[in-house]
Amino acid sequence: MTRASPIDPALQLVGDHASRSSYEAAREALGLDQPLPVQFLRYAGAVLRGDLGQSSSTGGSVAADLARTFPATLELATVAILFGAMLGLALGILAARYPGGWLDAAARVVSLVGYSVPIFWLGLLLLLLFYARLRWLPGPGRLDVVYQYTVVPWSGFALLDTLRAGDLAAFRSALSHLVLPASVLALHSLAGIARLTRGAIVEQLRQEYVLTARAKGAGEWRIVLVHALPNVSGTLLTVVALGYASLLEGAVLTETVFAWPGLGRYLTTAMFAGDAAAVLGATLAIGVCFVVLNSLTDLAAASLSRGRAP
Repeated sequence: MTRASPIDPALQLVGDHASRSSYEAAREALGLDQPLPVQFLRYAGAVLRGDLGQSSSTGGSVAADLARTFPATLELATVAILFGAMLGLALGILAARYPGGWLDAAARVVSLVGYSVPIFWLGLLLLLLFYARLRWLPGPGRLDVVYQYTVVPWSGFALLDTLRAGDLAAFRSALSHLVLPASVLALHSLAGIARLTRGAIVEQLRQEYVLTARAKGAGEWRIVLVHALPNVSGTLLTVVALGYASLLEGAVLTETVFAWPGLGRYLTTAMFAGDAAAVLGATLAIGVCFVVLNSLTDLAAASLSRGRAP
């Protein structure tokens, strides 16, 4: 697909005013003079060696760029999924416990808002309200400017690096910068988790074993938490894991709005610059995240199933 793009990587390398011989030499160096299947095999072989190519927009290797930007996205997505999963599971359980009530209606409204409101619009709205108007939270970026060059990027995670440096003021700055972008992503994940949690538990409450538990005098909360919830734990684990993977991918718009120096912003910049190597590398990294999380989720779900087996 990148080869179908009108952007010519060789022309980007040598410039518009280069001679024909320089242009052809660049095409040969990049392997663009070879048939498309050969180009694909060469790229795949380079990827297996850990070589993702050179970025034309940054001038460095794509692998080094990903190692620099991915921790910021991972930190943002992790904080967002923690809050989204906790709130989504709690809201879904409450909605299933009181179906048809105001809590159920609130869960439906939150799910509808989380699914319907565009991420970039919500991010801009939160910036306007809490940063520009109320001044309660900091604006775009990951740290205040005063701390950007005083904290050594040891792990790439701002919260860990500031704690390791022993700078509590920088830690508070990093934490406050996380609030708005993490809230936007958390709302998006919360919507799906709450809806699917409610549906799965309500379905379990219609099963015969629930009638048996009620006949034996079990309370409703015990039925929900002790009987129904463990039976849907594998499904919920899959939903949370896929939500986590989608946050790693869906952070593109959020990072662009909040100027978050992560993988999403790197991918957006590369797309606008026509940087094919960077786009391929970032897309490949996101795909690997999906595969790894899916595999780990399958193993965890299988382990839970064996643990429940008589």
